[in-house]
Amino acid sequence: MNLNLTPPEGGSFRDLNILITGASAGIGRALALHVAQLGATCLLLGRNIGALEAVYDEILEKGGPEPAIIPFDLSNLDPERLNEMVEAIADRYHTLDALVHNAAILGDRIPFQQYRLTTWSQVFRINFDAPVALTQALLPLLQRSNKGAILFMSSSVGKQPRAYWGAYASSKYAVEGFAKLLVDELHNTSNIRVSIVNPGATRTKMRKAAYPAEDPSSVKSPADLMPLLTVLISPFSDAPRGHRFESNGTGEPIGEV
Repeated sequence: MNLNLTPPEGGSFRDLNILITGASAGIGRALALHVAQLGATCLLLGRNIGALEAVYDEILEKGGPEPAIIPFDLSNLDPERLNEMVEAIADRYHTLDALVHNAAILGDRIPFQQYRLTTWSQVFRINFDAPVALTQALLPLLQRSNKGAILFMSSSVGKQPRAYWGAYASSKYAVEGFAKLLVDELHNTSNIRVSIVNPGATRTKMRKAAYPAEDPSSVKSPADLMPLLTVLISPFSDAPRGHRFESNGTGEPIGEV
């Protein structure tokens, strides 16, 4: 599948509200900076307020619209906290045009028999429960958009789990199943587009934790993913609904049904 990855013109995302989880570092940070340059208002969700403030400042320094900082610990999905967050977003922005589920934790890479169930539960809480809860809570705001988008960041082990990837692989596999459920439910009832992306080997802290001996310069940077991710959340793209996209070593997409 060939997507048109021509970079959108500056300002083409003006008046769009995009919420990105895990926006303080890695792919989430890169995406926030990128779409802000295109005119989007970014809602930066994460638990590290200092790091979110640094992204906030950089967006303003580069002339982007004022973003919002949403300090939120995804391990605590108390319904009252979720409702308060959604009400605050609705009061200020009224509509949400894209929701990017980027936040995740790795957990342990050990044999399953040795895996601590407390760690397993924590990984599932952030990697699976949080996207489910946020999607349910924010779906009404996404429905208000003319062409909303939900993007799930996954992994190669989300499609085909591998030994010793434990809760991370299992949670990403569950995320992909949930995304496919959404595709089927929303197909005839909504204009919301749902996509899954495996970013592949990318220069992030999680990648370094998973492959500590790897030379970081041997893998692509988060910036290399921006053309693909931008297309998938853009209301002006011709990207198909309900597809899974693999990114090869150069950041180019390989689409799959």
